[in-house]
Amino acid sequence: MSSNETLLEPNERVLSTLNPDGSRRWLKPKPSPGTFRAARRIVAYLLIVVFSALPWITINGKPAMLLDVVHREFTFFGKTFLPTDTLLLALLLIILFIVIFLVTALFGRVWCGWACPQTVYLEFLYRPIEFLLEGTPGKRKPRKFVGLRKVLRIVIYLVISLHLSQTFISYFVGAHNLADWIWGSPADHPAAFIFVAVTTGLMMFDFTYFREQVCCVVCPYARMQSALLDEDSLIVTYDKNRGEPRGKKRKQTGDVQLPVLGDCIDCTMCVQTCPTGIDIRDGLQLECIGCAQCIDACNTVMDKIGRAPNLIKYSSERVIKGGKAHLIRPRIIIYPLILLVVLGAFVYMLSTKAPADVLLIRGQGNPFTTVVERQEVSNSVTVRVTNRTNAPVTYLLEIVSPEGARIDGFTPMEVDSNANEKRNFRIIAPFAEFDDGEVQAVVRLFDESGSFEIEKPFKLLGPMSMPKPQGDQP
Repeated sequence: MSSNETLLEPNERVLSTLNPDGSRRWLKPKPSPGTFRAARRIVAYLLIVVFSALPWITINGKPAMLLDVVHREFTFFGKTFLPTDTLLLALLLIILFIVIFLVTALFGRVWCGWACPQTVYLEFLYRPIEFLLEGTPGKRKPRKFVGLRKVLRIVIYLVISLHLSQTFISYFVGAHNLADWIWGSPADHPAAFIFVAVTTGLMMFDFTYFREQVCCVVCPYARMQSALLDEDSLIVTYDKNRGEPRGKKRKQTGDVQLPVLGDCIDCTMCVQTCPTGIDIRDGLQLECIGCAQCIDACNTVMDKIGRAPNLIKYSSERVIKGGKAHLIRPRIIIYPLILLVVLGAFVYMLSTKAPADVLLIRGQGNPFTTVVERQEVSNSVTVRVTNRTNAPVTYLLEIVSPEGARIDGFTPMEVDSNANEKRNFRIIAPFAEFDDGEVQAVVRLFDESGSFEIEKPFKLLGPMSMPKPQGDQP
């Protein structure tokens, strides 16, 4: 392209954070005090406290939340899920997704504007520090020690990011383990040290540079909202019937007839305060996170000019178009029904889960061996026991059937809490009990206290015929 040629500009806005030439449009939203911002601040600080405290809270001697990926154990509010709980974890994920669908259908992107960590930390921790040190957008910036203020801001950001990354990793390794690592040498746990360093760097990059781009470009939730929302979902909307045509109010002079204008005076405060840089007056857009900053800004202006509040408000597209709100609609009925069924299945499976999981596995190598002298058949078996209780348990094993069978090589096995152990042993049965080379055995496993027992079937394999002992040959 020659220097005389001009870049082709798009016919419409591509993204709120992009200039027409494709360069980044840097946003410095002006905070707008109001009812919603005060409520969001309370919610945000409560969530920050919960996020920081949750790894230290214990329930039944276990962390309130621990995602131990290395040992494949996931603890939620005192209940530990093991690798054998695949179905329970799948149901838990389905419940989570259905709740997201239902909440979005009812309240729009309330998660993004009120509870998402990206919004909570950026709007109520990082940006307030920036405003304190470098001045609030729209107001006169401090002129003294400008460079020092910027350096101090970066240092504070680094400390906060380090705390957040350490708190984040505590959900995977446990808060107490992390505390020992913090006060120990990085050489003793290099992998954890590298992970914290990388996570801290990513958070610094995010909250210092990338910021609203996460919501506009990276997060897939904005793209999903077109499928999750409907005309009756609660969203941040602009009342065009009341606000248009917009324009500055002027006094009547002489006989000149001034046009009748709506309540919107085109002050653009709703745009200046938007953390993603959109103009809510253009309708619902994928960048809107439903934070209600524009509502607070517009209500402040309406109060100053003596107009009714809520020109911008939480409402639905159907209501704004003049229709009636429909609270009861197909998806609002279907989602709770599905949620009720899945939640019921989850609660039932969780409440009926045995205190131990027992699995009998056929031994490797030859499926069986024969003892001709005794007319017996021996099968190698491995038992794997997973203890789901909160204390170590000693398990015993006995044979129930067939008649005359016995267990050889098994000793009582002690299994720690939420751990599993394997033990190899042999089941020896008389050949007379076999029918066409097999017989169904039943093994009973129980604990020393007698509070738990379970019977497990196991098919014993053997020969179709047993040779006679050598001394019995004619």
